[in-house]
Parts: sequence; C-alpha cells; structure tokens
Amino acid sequence: MVSYIDLSFEGIYFFIIKKSIYLQHMESVPYDKRSGKIWFNGKTVDWKDANIHILNHGLHYASCVFEGERVYDGEIFKLAEHTERLFYSAERMGIKVPYSKKEINDACKNIVNVQKVKNGYVRPLIWRGSEMMAISAQRNKIHVAIATWEWGSYFDPKLKLNGIKLNISNWRRPAPNTIPWDTKASGLYMICTLSKHEAEAQGFTDSLMLDYQGNIAEATGANVFFKDESGALHTPVPDSFLDGITRREVIKIAKSKGIKVVERKIKPDEMSGFTGCFLTGTAAEVTPVSQIDNYKFEVCDVITNLNDAYQNLVRKDSAA
Repeated sequence: MVSYIDLSFEGIYFFIIKKSIYLQHMESVPYDKRSGKIWFNGKTVDWKDANIHILNHGLHYASCVFEGERVYDGEIFKLAEHTERLFYSAERMGIKVPYSKKEINDACKNIVNVQKVKNGYVRPLIWRGSEMMAISAQRNKIHVAIATWEWGSYFDPKLKLNGIKLNISNWRRPAPNTIPWDTKASGLYMICTLSKHEAEAQGFTDSLMLDYQGNIAEATGANVFFKDESGALHTPVPDSFLDGITRREVIKIAKSKGIKVVERKIKPDEMSGFTGCFLTGTAAEVTPVSQIDNYKFEVCDVITNLNDAYQNLVRKDSAA
C-alpha cells in the first residue's frame, strides 16, 4: 500500500524531472528564436520583433550597461538594489536613462508576469543607438529593454554537489583608473569571456581572475570566498571589481551565524592555507569550489549551510 506521502514525493520528483527536461530544452533554443514578449523602449513587443540595427553604438563601442536578476517563485530578488546599480552604471558611462527607477522596476515586474516566469532570470539593458557611428555619440538615442526567461542553475547541479573546478586566468581585472570597474558595463566582460573559454578548453568550469596587482579578484562572473581552518571566511576587497549584491547578502548571513568575515587583499599562494572555497553571484548563487589550479578544497558544512541559508532567504523574500 502506498501512502499519501509516498505519492506526494513521487509527484514532486516527476515534476522536477519534467521541469529539468523543459529547462534543458529551452537552453538549446537560441535566444533570438524564442517566443513571448520583451519590454522594449516602453512597450511590450513580440520577442522576434525586439530588434536593433547592426550599426548601433552599443555593439560597436560597448556603450551598454545591464543587470542580471533572479526570479524566485515569481518575484525578483533585490529588484530595487539591482535597479539602483543599473542607474549607477549608466551614470558612470555618461548615459542618461529616459525612464525613472520606478518605471524600470514596474516594467521588470510586468514582463515577469507577462512571461509567467516562476524561477528564472531578468536582463535589463541600456545602450546607445545608431544616430552617430564614431567614438563620440552625443546625439545617440538611449534605448532600454528588459527580457526574462525561465532559468535553472548557472553551473551544472551535478558539478555543484562536489564543487566546481577553476583555473587561473592569464587576464587580469583592470586598474580602477582605466575603466569604470564598479559597473556592469558590457566592455568589462570581454576578458571574462576570454578567460572562461580558455578554462573550459582546459577542462575547468570557470576561471579565477587576479587584479592588476596580482591579488585574487573574482571568478569570471562571481565573487569568491575562502574558508580557513578556524572557520573564518576571507574574501578580496572589491576595489577593482564589482561588489556583488549576492556577496553582500552572504556576508550578512555569515555574520548573523557568528562566522568571522575578513575582507582583505589575498595573494594566490595563500590558497594553500585555505580548506574551503565558494563563489557568490546572482547567477552562481552560492557555488562550492573543489579546486583552483593545483589548490584543493573541501565542500564543507560551513559552505553548504550558507547555501541553505541563502536559498531560504531568497524564497522567504519572494514570498513576502
């Protein structure tokens, strides 16, 4: 005889399998071939009609900023903070956003509802248009779009269980006086793509990047933390790379649990003295790391507990 609990568990398991298959299928569909709606310059348009001309300044000169936001149970986590950072990035790039923060927040919520996204991703972006095609772009119109889609784990869930593996990139985060380093500007991610492609070609999942002084900085799209033998966490000072929203939340969680968090400069050879490592980011969430180059780490209870607490936080906030 099968109990109600057994039936419930089997039903949930079957649902998860179906959803996993669906997400895998969606990831195989090119992003320009998907269906639905995109918020584009104040209007909701068909996905296939959200097009721009090839001669636009954002494409040629990287005058584009963006955000990446997670949807949990139909709600966008830390939407206000993401929009605040989006506007800060635009200001740093000399871009005046033609909408208010409230209008962008409302548009993000609306497109999530229109697309019926329950657990996914939101991508707002702002770029200069096609009126001028030169370094100077004083007369170019500012465009804004927001897309959203169902999206699962950024890293393979099977790999996350045992910790992902990183190499050390040959590319470094630029000095703070060379580029608006504290923004999500498109041009900053060029070296991230180069680094990640190189890592994947070598059999790694991601790449650890150093800063312009040779200190540990971050992964290609996530901040990094290390755990020492005493249980304290060490994380690089974000003075040449983005101080992630997830990073700040995880630091709060850790401190609330009585875990000591040390923000400091960290040299690569110090990794030999750490026992644990993990990444944090909107996409990465809390992802354990088992190896960086020749340095090995354990997926310990401290890291799994922080991951559990973070998942409880995002689900709690989305239900609020």
